[in-house]
Amino acid sequence: MEKILEVKDLSVEFYKGGKVIPALRDVSITLKENEVLGIVGESGCGKSTLALAILKLIPEREGKIVSGEVLFKREELLSLSDEKLLKVRGDRISIIFQDPFTSLNPLFRIGNQIAESLALHRKENLSTYQIEEEIIELLELVKMSKPKDTMLSYPHQLSGGMQQRVMIAMALSSNPEILIADEPTTALDVTIQKEILGLLTELQKKLGLSVVLITHDFGIVAQTCQRVSVMYAGSIVEEASTSEIFHNPLHPYTKGLLESLPSREESRDFSQGEKRRLRAISGQVPDPSNLPSGCKFHPRCPIVIEQCKPEEPRLREIIQNHWVRCIRAG
Repeated sequence: MEKILEVKDLSVEFYKGGKVIPALRDVSITLKENEVLGIVGESGCGKSTLALAILKLIPEREGKIVSGEVLFKREELLSLSDEKLLKVRGDRISIIFQDPFTSLNPLFRIGNQIAESLALHRKENLSTYQIEEEIIELLELVKMSKPKDTMLSYPHQLSGGMQQRVMIAMALSSNPEILIADEPTTALDVTIQKEILGLLTELQKKLGLSVVLITHDFGIVAQTCQRVSVMYAGSIVEEASTSEIFHNPLHPYTKGLLESLPSREESRDFSQGEKRRLRAISGQVPDPSNLPSGCKFHPRCPIVIEQCKPEEPRLREIIQNHWVRCIRAG
């Protein structure tokens, strides 16, 4: 498959209290055509910052992209003028943010908000009737049972799952080639999460989308992604196919995340009355303004040795197409 998106050595800094804080450090990822790439990590690892940086959405008053490249079909995006970037952002590359309620305008009906997206990204002039038909088609595409009623509703009249379906419809209104989904199931209950993930998977196959799926949940990755990049403290620490990551995790952070998932055996034991504590990674993700020396995971690592502390290891290919940032891997 051809590469459709390449992020090369991307670094981002934020400003806080007069300090410069490294949010991303030399992050590189590749997305292929018709592929779903998972970006996984705990909160505070830089996943959402990566999504914003790809589309050059870092607010200037809060931070900046220090270095790196973002290539969309071999065209470098970060050097484009704002006018040219607008033809890519939201048009050929769309993004779904993690909280649909704060992304939707509470003062306008759903139909008006989708119509605004259509007017912004579609080149042809559509009549009122055509716009209404397009909106209904989009809402039917995301499986809204009563699209005409939804058009006339305000965001607060919809459930969280319905709001997220509307956000997906808006993201798809421009017929994008890439969809970036930033934790699209946050704050949704388990049943609705499953429905939204199923919908995204179905739409990805039906429309031939390339998807970057940002999540902290390896269970979601197992259901939807072909490849995975694991992020920690603003950098990629492991990257491989989903199957390889699950069957042969090499970084102790990846192993810790996988071991924190409940297994079927443990679920069965719990149902029979035997209680077991889930395995947890000790400590917390480090504050970006006060990162540890060497390997950024070493204060929490169960297999740390003295050589881990002076210098941060480079990301290296241990097995074909399996990259890891750990001196003890392999």
